[in-house]
Amino acid sequence: MRQHVRAPRSHALAIAVAISLTSAAAFAQDAPASADPAPAAETDAKTLDALMVTAQRRVERAKDVPMALTTVDAEKLHVLGSGGGDIRFLSGRLPSLNIESSFGRAFPRFYIRGLGNTDFDLNASQPVSLVYDDVVLENPLLKGFPVFDMENVELLRGPQGTLFGRNTPAGVVKFESAKPTRELEGYGQIAYGTHGTTNIEGAISGPLGPNWSARASVLYQRRDEWVTNTNLNARSNPKLEGYDESAARVQLQYDGSDTFHALFNVHARHLNGTARLFRANIFKPGSNDLVDGFDEEKIAIDGRNYQTLDAFGASARLSWDFGNDLTLYSITGYESVESLSRGDIDGGVGAVFAPPSGPGVIPFTAESADGLPDHRQWTQEFRLESNYAGPLNWQAGLFYFDEDITVDSFNYDTLAGGVQAGWAQQQQRNKAWAAYGSLDYKVTDRLTLRGGLRYTQDEKDFSASVLESAPFGAPVSGPFRERTDVDDVSWDLSAVYQASEDVNLYARVAKGFRAPSIQGRLLFQNPPRPSVAAAEEVISYEAGVKADLWDKRARLGFAVFHYTVDDQQLNAVGGALNQTILLNADKTVGQGFEVDFDTYLTDNLMLTFGASYNKTEIQDRDLAVAPCGSGMCTVTDPVVGGLARINGNPLPQAPKWVYNLTARYSLPVGDDGEFFVYTDWAYRSEVNFFLYEAKEFRGKALLEGGLRVGYGWDNGKYELALYGRNILDKVQAVGAIDFNNLTGFVNEPRVVGVEFKAGF
Repeated sequence: MRQHVRAPRSHALAIAVAISLTSAAAFAQDAPASADPAPAAETDAKTLDALMVTAQRRVERAKDVPMALTTVDAEKLHVLGSGGGDIRFLSGRLPSLNIESSFGRAFPRFYIRGLGNTDFDLNASQPVSLVYDDVVLENPLLKGFPVFDMENVELLRGPQGTLFGRNTPAGVVKFESAKPTRELEGYGQIAYGTHGTTNIEGAISGPLGPNWSARASVLYQRRDEWVTNTNLNARSNPKLEGYDESAARVQLQYDGSDTFHALFNVHARHLNGTARLFRANIFKPGSNDLVDGFDEEKIAIDGRNYQTLDAFGASARLSWDFGNDLTLYSITGYESVESLSRGDIDGGVGAVFAPPSGPGVIPFTAESADGLPDHRQWTQEFRLESNYAGPLNWQAGLFYFDEDITVDSFNYDTLAGGVQAGWAQQQQRNKAWAAYGSLDYKVTDRLTLRGGLRYTQDEKDFSASVLESAPFGAPVSGPFRERTDVDDVSWDLSAVYQASEDVNLYARVAKGFRAPSIQGRLLFQNPPRPSVAAAEEVISYEAGVKADLWDKRARLGFAVFHYTVDDQQLNAVGGALNQTILLNADKTVGQGFEVDFDTYLTDNLMLTFGASYNKTEIQDRDLAVAPCGSGMCTVTDPVVGGLARINGNPLPQAPKWVYNLTARYSLPVGDDGEFFVYTDWAYRSEVNFFLYEAKEFRGKALLEGGLRVGYGWDNGKYELALYGRNILDKVQAVGAIDFNNLTGFVNEPRVVGVEFKAGF
């Protein structure tokens, strides 16, 4: 029988804060709008500027957008990434957002309100869409593009299936890079810290004649190999876990006409380093504690470990302003990525039948690689937008997506010197198109209604073959072919009511859709066969309040939500079957709330606070998956016929609680200087690593903090700062592999360093 555990008392504070903030908004609503106020004393108190977003594909106040959203500005992005972190530094920094990876920097997996995908296949689809400079990035390797020289990031929670294409039932993470300017400006920064962590970033922007301007941005990040391989007979490097990454972006903007504008973008990325380090038997049997004496700076493996990735992309964003208050947009995008990642998957040395072996029991060796030798993605969107002065406005558009992908999966015989001993290949062509429209109607000065429809047609042609048989695996065979062809209608309806000058109330209901997925990791499936997950659909209900408080010295967003996913696509990873299999759950239900709160507590102290509660539950009485291999974990679900029944389980990597907090205190020095202290904290509660529940494979609650102390002068042109990331030096497992032994991988290390930044 499943036990429902009451939320720990420590969460009562977050609930009290949410209630208090909502009450403050209610009091603001009740204040008479037309009463003659008492004369206000003159003051220079700092206030929050109106937050402008593009969540609905047009610039508007965040307070007027009928959905839960959170933004991250350029300064906060700079602070969070100061230790050379990749896109995962956003995890837990925004309500209801979790990001993790078993590929390290190359392949992030996103979860919003508990909805995500734990699949590590390079052909995996995710229900969270990542949109970078208006171009959707579909392949998971594209989603790891570095975060640098950014204008902002917007997190749009809940189904976004009307205005954004390609698999958005959970939401969208939207990145907008800094744009070219008409005045010459730029910056350069260099940071150096623990483990040789180096972070160099810079940009230059300015005019190129009367009609053109440009911006060039570069990033270089490096970390020394800081983990020692204690296996003296290792074929891999004696030091591991380093990386060397560079990225660049060049933008060219044309503004020579009142009616035509253009922005061209070319970008590239190169990554070379160590693949994720899997560590054998790091959990104490029967618990999720790390074994006594665990040292994150040491590992013993006998397989090779490396990772390379190269990505290139380009886009053209064109707009035509017509005299009848209409604007036509054209967005063309091209993306391509190649990669190869090889690692020691068993996380140890030898095997029980090939001593010496360890640490702990290694039932068999496992060394493999996944590569993307061929990939390209084309997208094209046309969108027509009205700009009427009247109560009615609308958007309508067409979207086209075309992706061609080849995935290689290799197996290696570790005991025979790492020779290749197995090769399977997947190929997929995915074409999709959509037509959409959205209406906004201002019923009264206080009430605005919105609605949208999107028709999507999606087809996939897939084949997979075993080109070289693996030991105890599938014979040379194939190609095995699958084809999916579906269409669907997504929609949303919402209302925004201006309760007072400072308070807006909203409600929204939306339907989202994710196209079918196909999986073909065939090496160890005998008989080999691809698996197919049917399309999933989600219905989400949401209501909330957005308010400016305390004479615009504070800003509040609060939302409650409930969603139901029919035929949710799940991925059974590893387990005793040593296979990756796609499944559909009959139903998944999620519900919770989110809080965003920003305020100037004093003119010198800025505070931001975010919190979320997400309760997810899989509802399918007949759904069962293979639990851990070699019988080494302690499964707490009912096991029938060797399979664990997962009805009632939460979704994997879906923390119930997420808190985040930042505080920035500044002290003026002289006429143009400033001393500052900036701290940031992120907490997420426990998570299941897999669909089934086991004592060892439940990630502990994780609290990570950052600190930045510095001095800026010449009105912010120059800055020197000391920084620390993961300042509490937390070492915890954030993921696991379950087909062999109690293998896991841990979070990023503590990094302390110094940074200098100069602008012009």
